[in-house]
Amino acid sequence: MLIARLIAEAGGLETRLDAASKALDAAGMPVAEASMLDFCGDVLQISLPHGDAGQMTELLVEHFGECDMLVADHAIEIPRLFVSDMDSTMIGQECIDELADFAGIKDKVADITERAMRGELEFESALRERVGLLEGLGERAIDNCLAERIRPVPGARTLVQTLKSKGCRTVLVTGGFHHFADRVADQLGFERVVGNRLAVSQGHLTGKLAGPVSDASTKLATLEEEREQLGEGARVLATGDGANDIPMIEAADYGIAYRAKPKARDAANGRIASEDLTVILKLLGIPESDWSLG
Repeated sequence: MLIARLIAEAGGLETRLDAASKALDAAGMPVAEASMLDFCGDVLQISLPHGDAGQMTELLVEHFGECDMLVADHAIEIPRLFVSDMDSTMIGQECIDELADFAGIKDKVADITERAMRGELEFESALRERVGLLEGLGERAIDNCLAERIRPVPGARTLVQTLKSKGCRTVLVTGGFHHFADRVADQLGFERVVGNRLAVSQGHLTGKLAGPVSDASTKLATLEEEREQLGEGARVLATGDGANDIPMIEAADYGIAYRAKPKARDAANGRIASEDLTVILKLLGIPESDWSLG
């Protein structure tokens, strides 16, 4: 069984659905049922008795465009674990890029960040290089950066708080830094934070990391550790945007790429083109009347 849920523009919906159904049928994946969800009126659900999830996604994108979508091989349900990236996923910025602006080197650092997130550079070496460029920056710049630059993306707190209200454990795991992530997690309501630590001496960054690197393997290990504690059958949601999110996205039942780089988007079985993260709640079948602000 394959189930796809998507949020598409209403105009010409029947025509696009008809064309998509014919394309799926031609690919050997006949549509068993297609209807709007009663409890989330703008969500179209398409069910197939069998098929390939990747091919189904490609055909739906071809006919509906880059819309908000989730494809699963089982009945979609509310997850019991939510693991998310932070930078450019829960917040709209890359913290290290914004912090580098206070040192007057944002362009140089941002270029390295972009290439690392696209998977063009090895993550750890790229991280250490960028952190090294921040040597000597006053620790107070972090507080200023948080206050002036760092903002949650629309719907982030509602997503976290609603999932928590439904009994879902929430974990923020980042290749960024605890200096930022701890406060973002507190603001949004995450229950656990995993990330890197910037080394500080006499009120200034040393250009080094304190402790082991939090990278793609850390994100995957955190997801697996948390899932094991919940026991067999616990559904897992993971969100991210970059190459270092791919392992946890692939390991999750619902791996959702949020406005993501191409490699991360291609690895995911869900994709979000909209800015507002509450579309994830719609795709999970949680009506707006059940959303929580905490």
